[in-house]
Amino acid sequence: MRISIWPGAGQPYADVLEAARHASETGWHGVWIADHFMPNDGTGTDPLHPVLEAGSLVAAIGAAVPRVRVGTLVYGNTYRHPAVVANMAATVDHITRGRFTLGVGAGWQINEHEQYGIDLPPIGKRIDRFVEALLVIKGLLRSGRTTVDGEHYRVTDAVCEPKPLQDPLPIMIGAKGEQRMLRVVAEHADMWNTWGRPDLIAHKSGVLDRHCASAGRNPTEIIRTAQALTVVDGDLPPHPSMPVMGGSRRQLQADLAAYEAAGVDELIIPDGLLGSGAAKFKAMDTLRSLVRD
Repeated sequence: MRISIWPGAGQPYADVLEAARHASETGWHGVWIADHFMPNDGTGTDPLHPVLEAGSLVAAIGAAVPRVRVGTLVYGNTYRHPAVVANMAATVDHITRGRFTLGVGAGWQINEHEQYGIDLPPIGKRIDRFVEALLVIKGLLRSGRTTVDGEHYRVTDAVCEPKPLQDPLPIMIGAKGEQRMLRVVAEHADMWNTWGRPDLIAHKSGVLDRHCASAGRNPTEIIRTAQALTVVDGDLPPHPSMPVMGGSRRQLQADLAAYEAAGVDELIIPDGLLGSGAAKFKAMDTLRSLVRD
């Protein structure tokens, strides 16, 4: 099982870069950046807390940090036209010399859409729109010219040059919905990502396998990635709003083994509960020492 770091974009760029460089120097697989513009409402975070933009961050990290893969976790489809996303992805793949993973999802955070006047359709329409966006993105990244005449997106004999260095550049879809979104993963994704503890990941991975069977696709073609809030040598939050793992070193080791047993190919570690500065690097080193790859 590979292990990657997710530096929160709500910290100074220098801290994000330090975490990415430490990951590169100590054998981590990748660095992931979430696509948000502000804290989510209701999280208890200052609504004016600064958040760095994901597309700029992955380009900067890719240029400054060697070896590790770099990816978006995940671009919200509602924020950018898919043709723009395809061009951004191809450029970052050149900046990283072929180390970029394009993570995409349907979009969800309400306050960002309200504040910026961006349309957030009901979930069914949002998924319809996302599927059309995938056709645009995959076409532009993997074909010479692309035409999509959809309800939501229309591109005509469109080009995206230069193409990515990777052929194909991997596309990861963030999804948890079992009826539609995991079917979209089965039909379109090279990688899949979701939050969850090992038992939930194993369950949803089984659902994905069944969608792959219906789509006539080998489920082993899709790389499985997951994340949970992570505590190293400390107390777990008393009332976590998201899945959490670790605490004691023994429990952390057991949790890591459980993710691997659940079929997770890559475990992504948010850095929010790892501390800062030297404490964060110590926690990262402990995690790295406990994972076989």
